[in-house]
Amino acid sequence: MKHICVLAPCLLALTLVCQGQTEPSPVHVADPPSIRLTVNEAVAEALESNPAIRTAVRRLSLARMKTATARSLDDPMFMARDWSTPLRKPWDLNQAQAMFMLQQTFLSKDKRNARAKIAGDDAEVAASELESLRQEVAVEVRKASADLMRNADEMKLHDRQTALLKEALDAALAEYTTGKVAQADVLRAQMALTRLNEHLIELDEERETARAQLNALRGRKPDEALEIEGVYASQIALPSMEELERTAIENRPELAALRKQILKSKDQGQLTRLGAKPDFTVALGYMLMPTGSAFRNAYMAEFSMNLPSLNRERHEGEATQADAETEVSQAELEARTSSVFLEIRQAEIEVFSSQKRVKLYRDTLLPQAEGLFKASAAGYQNNRGEFSNLIDSQNLLLDLEAAFYKASAATDTGVAELERAIGGALPASADANPEKERVSK
Repeated sequence: MKHICVLAPCLLALTLVCQGQTEPSPVHVADPPSIRLTVNEAVAEALESNPAIRTAVRRLSLARMKTATARSLDDPMFMARDWSTPLRKPWDLNQAQAMFMLQQTFLSKDKRNARAKIAGDDAEVAASELESLRQEVAVEVRKASADLMRNADEMKLHDRQTALLKEALDAALAEYTTGKVAQADVLRAQMALTRLNEHLIELDEERETARAQLNALRGRKPDEALEIEGVYASQIALPSMEELERTAIENRPELAALRKQILKSKDQGQLTRLGAKPDFTVALGYMLMPTGSAFRNAYMAEFSMNLPSLNRERHEGEATQADAETEVSQAELEARTSSVFLEIRQAEIEVFSSQKRVKLYRDTLLPQAEGLFKASAAGYQNNRGEFSNLIDSQNLLLDLEAAFYKASAATDTGVAELERAIGGALPASADANPEKERVSK
């Protein structure tokens, strides 16, 4: 029994070593060569090749084409008529009277100008919708790029943690064989190292998801290998809320589209009221009289007009409907403006909060965690600390570093959302503490 008790620690150590050699390592494996882009390059590609943007561009071109034909008159009409043909001799056209007529309806110049103005309003609305879509795509590209940069940093942390845990496991095994470390400490290190496999799977999933989204936005195949290089803008001075709101009112494409929609509704109302004025139709025809007539060849001129004044109730109702549409568009503009102000405030809060977290991690928590880890490592090396404290301090440090990268990425995302909310770029300002360049791998 004594021999068995003496050999048990050695057998356990040998078993753990064998498990560490046979289990797959959770270290991230480098990807094959892939495309490397900056954030601005990715945005430029998306604005050029995004399928939704291309569709909107074609829609805008179509709307502009319609302005060229808005002033056109209706098609002329040709009419051929045969009458007075004898029923007993329907084939005897010499006894019939034939007439050939060309007819054209003329709208007033004011009506045709109003039609052209409405077509121009439609083109301006389509242009605003295109700009809105371009800004939305640019924001999504920047958010996906921030996710890829954050994922790359977390991959590096994962590899660092894996290497440190392996060193800790080797040291624990060495100490365990001499009886200086408890069996629970060795198992704790082994368990922490094994759990890193799950963490690596999560990181791979996040990376591939962000890549697929970014490739789709760029109009590329979702599985294309891609890396993003860039920097985190952790500290940036924001304008006042009043200035942000004023910028949004001037630049936000959705608000511009609604303002143009109001103008279109007013122009539509003007065209509806012009419908109370009559339209004129002029026709000119040639007549072939029956055989034996004194004059077989003759012409016919015709003039006609509609009488909207006799249908005043309908035209007044249409004018009232046009005014109601204008009021609806005005209400939509007010509601959308309020929604935009809320988006600005939410994005501003997100940026401020992320910047505060970045400053807290960088200036306070990370230095404290590094000091705790160094103290735990020194205490363990001098047999004045517990192995569990060393593992806990190491995990705390790495968790805080991961949180720092997430807060940095959240700042970039918040800035992108804020620029989307105001409809333009924020005023350029130097970062207070620019981070070193990172590449998503």
